Amino acid sequence: MAPQRSAPAQSGPPEPGRLDPVRAGTAAFSGYLIWGLSALFYKLISYAGATEIVLHRAFWSVPFLALLLVMGKRFGAAMRLLADRRAMATLVATALLIGANWWIFIFAINSGQVLEVSLGYFINPLMNVAVGVFIARERFGALRGVAVGLAALGVLNQILIVGAVPVMALFLAGTFTLYGYLRKTITTDGRIGLFWETVIIAIPSIVALSFLETSSAGHFLDGPWQALGLIMTGPMTVAPLLLFVIGARGLHFATLGVLQFIAPSLQFAIGLATGEPFSPLYLITFVLIWAGLAVFVIDLLNFSRKQRREKAR
Repeated sequence: MAPQRSAPAQSGPPEPGRLDPVRAGTAAFSGYLIWGLSALFYKLISYAGATEIVLHRAFWSVPFLALLLVMGKRFGAAMRLLADRRAMATLVATALLIGANWWIFIFAINSGQVLEVSLGYFINPLMNVAVGVFIARERFGALRGVAVGLAALGVLNQILIVGAVPVMALFLAGTFTLYGYLRKTITTDGRIGLFWETVIIAIPSIVALSFLETSSAGHFLDGPWQALGLIMTGPMTVAPLLLFVIGARGLHFATLGVLQFIAPSLQFAIGLATGEPFSPLYLITFVLIWAGLAVFVIDLLNFSRKQRREKAR
């Protein structure tokens, strides 16, 4: 994919709190790179099942996120959010959604279905558009209609021609889309939201992990390398989030929209490199999805250029 053309120079002082675009771009790129390559990490710790990995992922994310909030002077704001019953109820729902998303993601990777994971995260932005139109009643441009239509054709090809319903891909895309939609209904810092989501998942995780270890079904006590691998699920969750937050402070929305395809592209490459079956008919599914994404990106870039021209007036 060709890099986006540089934005025209703008008059006046830079936006307050806006990060240098080069540093922001490097941070966001690194975050998506980690997300994409995380499939290799979860394959590496496949000695533990998907359920055990998700339990550890939630548990070990809490201290890393707490440290992140303290360093960013946001821990007090996180504590104050407890008084907002509506926000906390929403975070319980989003915690269940992200927990289910994590489980299917890891299960698919460890069962040799990384290509379906990739398909799910390619579908996700186009599903966001559909939800924006049919649920949030956002304006529907012609190009975005074409993009969603091409994605729908890709899914139909997978079901009718390939003869396989992409259940995990649709589940990943659907849960992450609904997760994002619900998170937009509460005005809180993304780091604070994820902190409480992981706390909500971590509380029952402690009980479940204790049961696994005492019944000899867990793998944390199998050896130092096994323990380290499970502990690393924490920073593997938090690090890309932090890098994304840093990147979002200095990049235009359109640039972030293009960068988000790094992760599923890497997952696609990993699936092919590890020898997952990939027939010509399956390729047609991806080609239709990619065509939809290309139209979506063109529309996104056109919208971004229009916004910059309006600001420059």
